[in-house]
Amino acid sequence: MAGVNVVRGSAGHGEEDTMTESIDINADIAESFGRWGLGDDQELVGLVSTVNIACGWHAGDPATMRAAVEMAAEAGVNIGAHPGFPDLLGFGRRQIEMSDRDAVDYTLYQVGALMGLASTSGVTLSHVKPHGAFYGSIARSAERSVAIGQALQALQPGIPLLLAPGPGVDALRAAGLPVVADNACDLEFDDDGRNIIEPRPARRDPDSVAAQALRMARGTAMTVSGREVEMPVQTICVHGDRPNVIEVARAVRRVLADNGVAVRSAFEAGS
Repeated sequence: MAGVNVVRGSAGHGEEDTMTESIDINADIAESFGRWGLGDDQELVGLVSTVNIACGWHAGDPATMRAAVEMAAEAGVNIGAHPGFPDLLGFGRRQIEMSDRDAVDYTLYQVGALMGLASTSGVTLSHVKPHGAFYGSIARSAERSVAIGQALQALQPGIPLLLAPGPGVDALRAAGLPVVADNACDLEFDDDGRNIIEPRPARRDPDSVAAQALRMARGTAMTVSGREVEMPVQTICVHGDRPNVIEVARAVRRVLADNGVAVRSAFEAGS
């Protein structure tokens, strides 16, 4: 069960100890902009344990960011920053070439903006999860991931990056920097265990996504060719801009519960 939190609890006298699997569920929110609305954030925050708030570059704006912080705080979920490439038109899913130094500055600029808004509500961020093509550029690069991870420690000591397993996660761990392994259960995987990115998210079959979520909670994922590959994650993502994300998230919660997998924060002490 690689990558799964295992919670051991003492049973009553004469009973065997129980073992409960658990996983964190994260979702991207606050991806509306001005008069343009996207997703059902109000419903979604009640179905997940962690949210990633867009910081204005791929989506979002100051008013949307503030409202999302307040909504998530009221729901009692973890609140993190979701920085992306400066690409409103492409929703941050287009690759932009830049130096690692620029990638650090882009991250600090966006995370700092959300921190400022969050602080007025008494909220401390739990993590930073990059968005879209920016996420991919960090997850694939040992150098970029470490540069950003180190810079974030100067901003808020102990704050982790959320990234897919790979060179970035390995490098952060080797450098002793905080990181939480993440991947999306509502995207398909190729045979190398990499997500197949949709330029425009479509409706997905909730039961199929939920079955993948259960596999991931137990440390593996099924590829498009039918291979099962290792997927050692601590949190699984559902995308807030998917048209039927609420149905998907409800199915994920139901299947996890039916199979004895608890939804638990990846940021609790001892997780």
